[in-house]
This record gives sequence, C-alpha cells and structure tokens, in this order.
Amino acid sequence: MMTMKWKNLSKKRKTYFIAGITLVSIMLWAFVSAGIITRNFNRSQVTGKQDRQEAQIEGIILTETKDEHKYWEIYGETGSYNSDNSIAMLNNCIGNFYDANNEVSMSFESTKGTYNANKKQIILYENTHIITKDGTSLEADKVVWSGNDTPIIAKGNIRITRHDEFLATAKLVEISPSYDDFKIIGKAVSKVYKSSKEK
Repeated sequence: MMTMKWKNLSKKRKTYFIAGITLVSIMLWAFVSAGIITRNFNRSQVTGKQDRQEAQIEGIILTETKDEHKYWEIYGETGSYNSDNSIAMLNNCIGNFYDANNEVSMSFESTKGTYNANKKQIILYENTHIITKDGTSLEADKVVWSGNDTPIIAKGNIRITRHDEFLATAKLVEISPSYDDFKIIGKAVSKVYKSSKEK
C-alpha cells in the first residue's frame, strides 16, 4: 500500500484536498442546519398510500396573489397539509380579504379553518368572527369563501352588528363579493337603533 505525505503533495493537489474538505464541511453544516430549521415541520408517511404525505406545521401562512393583486391571506397558529386531497387544516386562524385596490375589505378570525387547493375554497368554522371595512361585524358557525366573484356564505347562529345602530340574527347570510352588502335569507330578526349622533 502506497502512502503519501502532506509535504510531498504538489500545491495543486493540496488545493484540491483543502477544497474537498471545505465542501464536505459545508454540506455537513447545511444538513445539520436544515434539521434544526425544520424541527417544527414534521412530515410523515400516512399508512396505506406510498405517495400520500401529511405535514404538521407550526405557524402556517397561505395567500392567493395574481398579477400583483392579493385576494386573501390566512394565518394558522398550527396546521396540517394532506397531499392526498390537497387540503390544509388550520387552527386559530386570522386573515384578510382584499379589494381591487389591494386594501383590506374584510378581516376574520376563527378557531378552525380549511383551504382546499383543488376547489380554491376557504371554510372557517367554530367561533368565526368577521368585520368589514365599514365596521359591520358578523359572527357565525361557518363561513365559506369560494372565489373572488362568488358571494361568501355564512351559516348558523349568525349575529350581525353595525356599531350601535343595527343588529340582526339569522341562520343564513350571503356577503357580496365586494364585501359591502349582506343578504339575509330565511327567518331573521332585525333591529335598527337611533344613532347616538342623532340623540
């Protein structure tokens, strides 16, 4: 077996050797760093299907933007994504819907939410509260957003308030795509109060 001493190596070979050691060190550092950075991103194979993966994520942000126009964004404190049905499940959600001028038209918070990438649909449920830019507030059991040109549907134990001037309860409400009109459907109770400015 032939061995070579460092001092007998040519300058060129020494340079290659040092470059190789440096490259291996960088790759090892990157591998360890990636493990640390992604410690909260736990991806595990779901039994039964080789190509199906489910990711558990802490602090997930989803957004839809097209041609520099932002349509919506949603943040979940924790969540999961299932590649089999392309659905993200979020917990403790907050987010915004935007108008044509990229200004916030409606904000929301909800205990739970889902985003279906195939249907391009957001569903908020459990303790859902939304507020529009004019100060109208709506609480509902479930809110469904199915596209920029489709009315938002709110269902179950709906309570709509606007400052101290208006109160309505209902089981089903449609919110216009521009987020400024509410259509109450079915049995509802509405109360209009005199504005404090008029008193």
